[in-house]
Amino acid sequence: MTPDLFHAQAANNAWSNHRLLKACAALTPEELAAPRSGFFPSLVATLNHILIVDWFYVDALEGGWLGPAAWANRVPHPDLPGLHAAQAAVDRRLLAHCAGLDAARLAEVVRVNRATRVQEERRDRLLLHLFQHQIHHRGQAHAMLSSTPVKPPQLDEFYPAEEAPLRAAEFAELGFSEEAIWGAAHAIPPARTA
Repeated sequence: MTPDLFHAQAANNAWSNHRLLKACAALTPEELAAPRSGFFPSLVATLNHILIVDWFYVDALEGGWLGPAAWANRVPHPDLPGLHAAQAAVDRRLLAHCAGLDAARLAEVVRVNRATRVQEERRDRLLLHLFQHQIHHRGQAHAMLSSTPVKPPQLDEFYPAEEAPLRAAEFAELGFSEEAIWGAAHAIPPARTA
């Protein structure tokens, strides 16, 4: 996997979080906290878990030592505006981290504070683990959202070129562009006219 694909995955992670949290904004605080089936007992608990795990791993990727202290409060943001802002902030950190990667940095070992031990893992493997973890729990939140009056957003596509116009408004909200994610070599050519 080349370094630019890690950046594209980090951007997809941020975009998916943004879409999911925007949809959840239509729920009342009671609907967010209502008991639901999943690894965590509610949407707000699941969304906070996604945030906490990002804090844990992004800190380690940046060379920090936060470790288990990330879980000191299992629901640090019971309110959706605070949660969305905190998630966006850690998503920007992950994007910045992935934007500066090259093959040598991807092969570096990252030390992860696990309280009773130090996990040593290659950066590329740790990033792939983080992305998979977040996809898994966003899927659970998506399923929980389907039992509410709010239609869950589509989260299962990874930048189809022909759908760039469909995501343009959300990309603008995030400050993203197709070229910034894919680079000049990956820029989407203009549509052909008949």
